Amino acid sequence: MKISRKADYALRAVLYISKQPTDIRNSINAIAEAESVPRDFLAKILKELTRAEILKSYQGVHGGYQMAKSPNQVSVLDVIESMDGPLGINLCVRGEDGCDCDKSGRCTMFPFWDKLQKQLKTILKSETMVKLRGAKK
Repeated sequence: MKISRKADYALRAVLYISKQPTDIRNSINAIAEAESVPRDFLAKILKELTRAEILKSYQGVHGGYQMAKSPNQVSVLDVIESMDGPLGINLCVRGEDGCDCDKSGRCTMFPFWDKLQKQLKTILKSETMVKLRGAKK
């Protein structure tokens, strides 16, 4: 399993915005510079985060981005899945319908992958932007 560069940049952008005062609208340029993210790529990411209702977008001279939800309501899992789709450590457990391979129902590894998938999602869901803001290096 690998978290995409896009999801990594999205997490950094959302964390940055979550640290700002709630009345501040954060410009793409400010976020890109602070987080060392290419501006054009960041613009696409921010659009997707807005579509996922993690961020709010404002147009115009005083435009920018703000959190659409409280930072304690936005998890690492929410951000990753908004960029990469459903998280899956293995194709067997990625979808909601379970495994669709020829070993479905009799795979000896499925219980392990399923357990690991659930644990990973639980951890990523429990890590919110508020918790990350307090994380020490």
